[in-house]
Amino acid sequence: MALPTAVVAGVAAAVATLFLAAAAVMAVLCWRRLGGRRSRNRTSDTGSSDTSPTLAEWGRCGRTSSAPEYHGARQFTLEEMSHATKGFSDANLVGAGSFGKVYMGLLLDGTVVAVKRREGPPRQDFVDEVRRQSEIWHRNVVTLIGYCQDGGLQMLVFEYLPNGSVCRHLYDSGKESMTRLEFKQRLSIAIGAAKGLDHLHSMTPPLIHKGFKTSNVLVDENFIAKVSDAGVDRLLRGLEDADTANGFHTSLYQDPEVHSMAQLSASTDVYSFGVFLLELITGREAASLVCAESTESVAHWMEAHFASGDLADPRLGGSFTSEGMKELVGLTFQCLSPSVARRRPRMGLVAAELDRILEKEMTLTTVMGDGTAIITLGSQLFTS
Repeated sequence: MALPTAVVAGVAAAVATLFLAAAAVMAVLCWRRLGGRRSRNRTSDTGSSDTSPTLAEWGRCGRTSSAPEYHGARQFTLEEMSHATKGFSDANLVGAGSFGKVYMGLLLDGTVVAVKRREGPPRQDFVDEVRRQSEIWHRNVVTLIGYCQDGGLQMLVFEYLPNGSVCRHLYDSGKESMTRLEFKQRLSIAIGAAKGLDHLHSMTPPLIHKGFKTSNVLVDENFIAKVSDAGVDRLLRGLEDADTANGFHTSLYQDPEVHSMAQLSASTDVYSFGVFLLELITGREAASLVCAESTESVAHWMEAHFASGDLADPRLGGSFTSEGMKELVGLTFQCLSPSVARRRPRMGLVAAELDRILEKEMTLTTVMGDGTAIITLGSQLFTS
């Protein structure tokens, strides 16, 4: 017997509704699966396991939440910069560097920033370079937010890192530090700096720091290390002069084989990183270890003191294993080796080796026990 037309239509409508509902559920599940995969991939690029919904905070190449979310370089007015720094008040002055005085500032949107200021006429190549460098977004590189060219001044606006330079916590007696860096904590900082340099070197074209040193390694509120002042030489003068020997000054951080800016390369950054590692090991500034005018190389000084057993910072106490220290010293020697022998590792390999040393150190100290501190994440890494 044939069913009434109304019944047939009703059944067809119900089936169609169920089909659409099932299709919608499948679409949502697929979207979540793909979204979750993207989220995990995004954070894994930065070495973080955080899969929170604030993915916009990471942006390109893995930004951290301490860096505000701006796309491209922002152009600020002199009035905005003056308001942010309370008229460039001495109370807001937090330091000075190769670009000039550095002020802490507060933007109208509540973002805390670091403002670097120097005298200089407006230049288009300055703006172009700022825009290029503001695209460098990485967990271990200080973010350049914007710039200002007004009133005969040039200014750079960076994310602000409240814990300042590693120097402050390592050997700068002129500034109080609330932290005491243990061996594993120093390894963690070295890993962050190595990853930052590796990211710069992996860019197209590679960005060579050309002035890497301990004072250019900053730490944020969670003591995550970030490399600062990358490419600042290109902002200090015209781009046509950036890679010449003009203004080239040697220091203990610079490869002794290099005699001009034009010779600086990724290998010379590795050498500078080796000096940085030496300071982390000894807890002392390189200038207090080897005189800049001395004919003795940093590597020779290090070798002599390692043989005598007085290389490690006494403040480290028993916070490290002899095996871990020996491996870190060996890596430092590799970074300081003559580049002509092509024995210096690339920064990616340095970062991987530091990761391995830290992981092994954590395993050994966990097994050893006896009150040996075990590393944790964030601000809990550090004790008063």
